[in-house]
Amino acid sequence: MPIEVVWLGHAGVMIRFKAQVLYIDPWKVGRSFPQADIILLTHDHYDHYSPEDIALLKRDATRVAAPMPAPEVTDVIRPGDRLILGDVMVDAVPAYNITKGFHPRANDWLGYVIQIDGRKIYHAGDTDRIPEMDGLNADLALIPVGGTYTMDARDAALAAEDINAGVTIPIHFGDIVGTRDDADRFARSCSRPVHVLDPGESYILS
Repeated sequence: MPIEVVWLGHAGVMIRFKAQVLYIDPWKVGRSFPQADIILLTHDHYDHYSPEDIALLKRDATRVAAPMPAPEVTDVIRPGDRLILGDVMVDAVPAYNITKGFHPRANDWLGYVIQIDGRKIYHAGDTDRIPEMDGLNADLALIPVGGTYTMDARDAALAAEDINAGVTIPIHFGDIVGTRDDADRFARSCSRPVHVLDPGESYILS
């Protein structure tokens, strides 16, 4: 079963499989996007937790998981927690800064490892290169490369090696912080296969 992974821009991702739709950190999505079965939020910064975008995507049956309580959130989770959502298994993993203070480890903010039909997709969240990435063995990794608030392109390339990613897609650039040059620099320095996407472009994980 092919899985379509769409980079929405910044840290936002849409994953489509079978007849289901999963979003991670939707922001600036607009009204044309399909409604969600699952929404995963990494933390509560405005460019990751957007009540306005969630309202556009959410329906009565939508499950919304996040590390913090909020009116839209159905499942408050912490690093190490696991959710089984129909055909999808979601593991919450740590995401934090080591060399800066924007995302403290003590906040228990999240990345996600999502398993669908035997494939493993890792969304790193807003993070530096951290020890918890070692050996995740993701088929697809979505890694921030923009620097300032997250790891930069050089550290992201090292993180992709730690993760042992089958394919890596750079995110968290092109809005607020980071540029396409950061993504291209990451692609040049990464030893793992890389696909640099434009906002709205998709990668098919088959």
